[in-house]
Amino acid sequence: MMRYIPNTAGQRAEMLEDMGIGSVEELFSGIPHSLRLNRSLGLPDALSEIELMAHMRELAGKNADADGYTCFLGAGAYDHYIPSVVRHLTSRQEFYTAYTPYQPEISQGTLQAIFEYQTMIKELTGMEVANASMYDGATAAAEAAAMACGATKRNGILTAYSVQPETREVLKTYSRFRGTTLNIFGYKDGRIDRDDLEAKLTGDTAAVIIQTPNFFGIVEDYAGLAELLHKRGTLLIVICDPISLALFKAPGELGADIAVGDGQCLGNAMNFGGPSLGFFATTAQLMRKMPGRIVGETTDKNGKRGFVLTLQTREQHIRREKATSNICSNQALNALNATIYLSVMGKEGLKKVALLCAGKAAYAREKLMKTGCFKPVFNAPVFKEFILEYKGNVGGLNEKLMKEKIIGGLEAGLFYKELENTWLVAVTEKRSRKEIDILAGKVGL
Repeated sequence: MMRYIPNTAGQRAEMLEDMGIGSVEELFSGIPHSLRLNRSLGLPDALSEIELMAHMRELAGKNADADGYTCFLGAGAYDHYIPSVVRHLTSRQEFYTAYTPYQPEISQGTLQAIFEYQTMIKELTGMEVANASMYDGATAAAEAAAMACGATKRNGILTAYSVQPETREVLKTYSRFRGTTLNIFGYKDGRIDRDDLEAKLTGDTAAVIIQTPNFFGIVEDYAGLAELLHKRGTLLIVICDPISLALFKAPGELGADIAVGDGQCLGNAMNFGGPSLGFFATTAQLMRKMPGRIVGETTDKNGKRGFVLTLQTREQHIRREKATSNICSNQALNALNATIYLSVMGKEGLKKVALLCAGKAAYAREKLMKTGCFKPVFNAPVFKEFILEYKGNVGGLNEKLMKEKIIGGLEAGLFYKELENTWLVAVTEKRSRKEIDILAGKVGL
């Protein structure tokens, strides 16, 4: 946050003189008077710096943030620990100001950071190539669906009902404006219903989309699914939690054609909903259909290592109608967060985080069940989230917990009518045994 703006009245006058105008208002002379506000903004009187800081702290104190509250809310954004080195390095001026490598030959640092990010995502997902990132997990999934339709020359997408609801909404929006068809198949005991999936497969199905762990926190068993789909000429798109990949088989190992997801959990704060980044990885066969940009490694004429923009099939670089995507930027700073986080954690560190999430989620589920206030909804294995049915009112429970400075789980019934009064609880490595025990002690009817 810029707390001090150093431009003096003299400097502003100098800038106006250099532009050949007499006032700031002249900068907006091209805007018709009928479109201007033509009145004051009605702002309160100016405050001193001390008064302003106190006022801003008072406003910020009204937020229920993860620093002052214990957070058990997930459903897409998670309260993971971020090592201090992440912010220290991303706050360096060369990273803070570098938006995008429009002149790649002089953006070697930025390109190398993106290259390292791509390499790590490729290794995590078990795929052959990854792009420089998308806006978020939802848009990455929608772009994957669009790519599948283009690659197969088919027009239909089949997605699991257990995919995150807001991701399904983005898929729906993309489908509407791209003229493709989006259909849903159901779940059974929290996992994909393969019978329903096969019944809804058609010769026009370009891809099937599943999520693991899915919205209910359940780890999907999709072994053999890619082989079944490939026999029908259909691609498999897997939405995954990158931290879970430290424990479970990667999508590439199980035959997935495209792996996508949200990278917020990799060194990015929740930030009240964003910004985040979407990771996108695929096979070499589909590489040229992939949206976004890809940074490659090369050598210069002197044999020194260097980096270049290898593929950039976006509307900024080619004709709009030939572009693979109309997303015009990668999330460079957020991807840098993810790169530093993964570098600092390493393979063993990431595995430890994943094990802590799984172990603490299991402990929390057991403690909540012992209160007698909950009963299980599904029996399938989970990672860091689980869903339970509450014997009271979930909305009331969350209100009560908020007064105790505890952010409770998601009321899943808001998205799934059949799951009325169910509670989706997220437990990351940050939650201590004491915090979990306090939660269990506060949920009584």
